[in-house]
Amino acid sequence: MNKFSEMNAFIAVVETGGFSAAARKTGESQSAMSKAVNALEKRLGVALLRRSTRKVTLTDQGQKYYERTKPLLDEILVADGELTSSVQDVSGMVRIAAPSTFGRLHVLPLLPELLSRYPGLQVDLVLADAVRDMVEDRIDLAIRVSQVNDPDSVVRRVAGTSLVCAGSRAYFKRHGVPKTPADLADHNCLIYGQMTEWMFSGPEGRVSIPVRGTLSSNSVETILAGVMGGVGIGLFHRASLVGEFQTAEVITVLEEFVSEPRDVSLVWPKRRFVPTRVRCATDFLATALSARI
Repeated sequence: MNKFSEMNAFIAVVETGGFSAAARKTGESQSAMSKAVNALEKRLGVALLRRSTRKVTLTDQGQKYYERTKPLLDEILVADGELTSSVQDVSGMVRIAAPSTFGRLHVLPLLPELLSRYPGLQVDLVLADAVRDMVEDRIDLAIRVSQVNDPDSVVRRVAGTSLVCAGSRAYFKRHGVPKTPADLADHNCLIYGQMTEWMFSGPEGRVSIPVRGTLSSNSVETILAGVMGGVGIGLFHRASLVGEFQTAEVITVLEEFVSEPRDVSLVWPKRRFVPTRVRCATDFLATALSARI
């Protein structure tokens, strides 16, 4: 029996909870399932399963082996299927993670065209400002508007944006317009997350400015709403100034001090094989986001 058959038998036993159920699922005999798993354990030199009269459970080594081999075998099955199908037959779930505001403003509007182009595709859009663990959360594709330092991921830059410092005309009429970053000490600055220091660039290089204000939030949209409502000054990505947030009432300030670029990137787990459904969604979003931002 070859290694592939041994691993298939092992995974079937794990996922069905026993040798009898695995035999029914695969159409093999129970003895064939047992022989395959025994051969696998003998070849590896470790016990992968704990066997009892009532159930079969994984050992610690078995758990690690299952977690490593299951994705590999899944990809082999997908690859086999893709050889007999065309791109027009793209189907299945793609789980996409994006920052909340960026996702609502830029990704969500693109999904109708994506789903129209690939009717068999399903999209699970996860909007969260916190960076998700792609493997643990089973994310197929992530969109990041920040620097990506992840050796286990593949990064594809598709567009660029920058930070902007902005407030409403009504706010500046009441409190004046800051001329330098240091002037922010006299202004009500709206705090996103834990960003109580804002970075600027000046004649002497980068400078960090402590800021404070009456409104803070872990939601960029809350900060944007506060800016539009005349509560104070916010610091956020220029890409956020679209849709309802693109209004003549919101103006940017200190632009000569805010020049640091931000990449908009598509990120996916590093692996040898990328399913067609993920590849098609990635290519579509790369083109669409590049044209949009």
